[in-house]
Amino acid sequence: MLAAAELRRELLLVGGGHSHALALRWLAMRPLEGVRITLVSPASHTPYSGMLPGLVAGHYGFTDSHIDLARLCQWAGARFVAGEVTGIDPAQRRLTLAGRPAMNYDLLSLDIGSQPELASVPGAAEHVVPVKPVAGFWRRWQAIEAELAGASGTAYRIGIVGGGAGSVELALAMARRLAGRPVAFDLWCGAPCLLAGYNRRTRAAVTRALADAGIVVHLGARVAHVQRGRLQLAQGSQAAFDVLFWCTGAAPAEWVARSGLATDAAGFLAVHDTLQSLSDECVFAAGDIATQLDNPRPKAGVFAVRQAPVLAHNLRAALLGLPLKPYRPQKRFLSLLSLGDKRAAADRGAFSASGRLVWRWKDHIDRSFMARFTDLPSPMPAVSRQRLPGSPAPAQAPCGGCGAKVGASPLGAALAALSRQYPQHCAAEPEDAVRLPAQPGGMLLQSVDVLRQIVADPWLMGRIAAQHALSDLYACGARPLSALAAVTLPFASETLLERELYQLLDGALHEFRAADCRLAGGHSMQGAELSLGFAVTGTPLAASGVTLAKTGGAEGDALVLTSALGSGLVFAAHMQLVADGRDVQAALQAMLQSNRAAAELALDYGANACTDITGFGLLGHLLEMLGAGGAAELRLDAIPLLPGVAALLQAGVASSMHAANVGAAGGILRVAPGLDARLAQILYDPQTSGGLLVSVPGDRAQALCNALRAAGYDRSAIIGTRTAPDPESDWRVSLR
Repeated sequence: MLAAAELRRELLLVGGGHSHALALRWLAMRPLEGVRITLVSPASHTPYSGMLPGLVAGHYGFTDSHIDLARLCQWAGARFVAGEVTGIDPAQRRLTLAGRPAMNYDLLSLDIGSQPELASVPGAAEHVVPVKPVAGFWRRWQAIEAELAGASGTAYRIGIVGGGAGSVELALAMARRLAGRPVAFDLWCGAPCLLAGYNRRTRAAVTRALADAGIVVHLGARVAHVQRGRLQLAQGSQAAFDVLFWCTGAAPAEWVARSGLATDAAGFLAVHDTLQSLSDECVFAAGDIATQLDNPRPKAGVFAVRQAPVLAHNLRAALLGLPLKPYRPQKRFLSLLSLGDKRAAADRGAFSASGRLVWRWKDHIDRSFMARFTDLPSPMPAVSRQRLPGSPAPAQAPCGGCGAKVGASPLGAALAALSRQYPQHCAAEPEDAVRLPAQPGGMLLQSVDVLRQIVADPWLMGRIAAQHALSDLYACGARPLSALAAVTLPFASETLLERELYQLLDGALHEFRAADCRLAGGHSMQGAELSLGFAVTGTPLAASGVTLAKTGGAEGDALVLTSALGSGLVFAAHMQLVADGRDVQAALQAMLQSNRAAAELALDYGANACTDITGFGLLGHLLEMLGAGGAAELRLDAIPLLPGVAALLQAGVASSMHAANVGAAGGILRVAPGLDARLAQILYDPQTSGGLLVSVPGDRAQALCNALRAAGYDRSAIIGTRTAPDPESDWRVSLR
């Protein structure tokens, strides 16, 4: 039997810029055994700069113009960490991040781009909208669009500060998008002309386009001070604005200069032509954040794209101890500028052209670039193994989290047989936590939950596993006291094992501290894949000692669900590379919400039964709640779904545990005629760290729902009622 490959080196890619996206794709096609790659970026999607003007103008959608980094990392076998880096300690080879523990590296690469320079103009930082980071700009732009929808009357005044290609394209795109609305545009340029460095014909074409769009251009108008709604120019005049976009010269993130790494005079990381730091051979950089001291070039996306193959080659070579090769940037490059209305201008040296054909040329180039990240190659085939006669062909890869549970049917059958054989020592009741015999200090409740890896970020995995385990106590109306960990780490060097264990348990302790739960100990081992779980012990939340039971309730009770469903679907789709990274992040946020306050409210409103929705899905856990003789009616349109889940259901995506949950239901579900059968499959979707299902007297249900929403459970909903069983039928749950 072959041993699993041991992880020995850690490569961190900070930033999701063009160089890193392309380099990661290249590295994935030629993977290095024993190397773990992690991409750190503030958001799951990174914009492609070439298509940003088209996005603003309305020619492209969000997904057309953004690279889905979460999906790219899933395909590449790399980790994706949604985080904001705040500093580097080169001596310790450590990154600090906002709101989460530091991360160590063996090799580091930076591709974090640049940001508009604000510090030199008083008031700019407080009163303008910088174009970068794009995520913040895009949210503000969408808000302005919504505000101006159907507007009439006095003109809304939009100002853009800058005189380069980015500001010109942005102004024209905005004017195109808001055409016909009462909007006035001013472009403030401190230089005597627009587009310094471009040839005369290109500047003339752009000037005509600005005039045709009604954009007033102010040349030689350097902004000296910005106040709310007003800017002051260096020559003393003032001008009003409703919103002012800042698209000036590039500036680096301040923490780069604070790192102690060599920088240029402006604070950008200084690198050799090999893209390696002048002062640290373990650090590389590309894109706008880097300056090649021997071959400096303007901060333009074209260079980041062309640096990518050299960066990927040199990162690989550095890990293997092989010679690096230089990147030699061209002195002239083709610049294609959007002119707002599906026309564009081309400029290179003395060459210039403009019009719709140039737009089609630019559009083809941009879409071809993005196709590298949407049309990802199929993964390498697994080693072929001979199958036993009659065995089925391999199905989809098994899911993680609660999607990897043993199905209800084999689990229930095994426990039932054991409880008959060992009646005094094996309980088969389907409770979320066991109530121990009376203790001197009062009742104790215990539960245990272990998860197969569902997310590659170990800190998030620790947080999710902790919340998932605590949820069993909350579902019983208990508060946690202590936890014991059970950890399996993938085979790795001692250094990487230490880093991994620290990240996992720091994530868990982040949640345990909030719950005032002590991590008292545990057990760790190495294995083929990561798993993490906790045995948790607690006492009743209520001072009276009253707890919540999974079974119980009565006819007429309302069924309240405290959180949206669909995490199993989202992560199954993520494994299949068909999930949107934004939907993955939304699912993670839902999974990290504690159920404690919801359990307290369930107690306050006199709940008759409660359980958390996990691996057996809504229907499986509802059946446990109903017991042998209960029945219920559910409303499909009332069941809240996580973002993207409805589309995944329509596409036929399902978790690998879906079939087991369908089989365990045993045909007890009756679906009303006319209901969408695909949407109804949500009842079988396994949840990881899901919400609570509460059976509460019907006259208290709406008040409970209102209280839950006020407490932050925004998707809480009354999804059905407990009913009398039908003596003429085997149906126990009807869906309408």
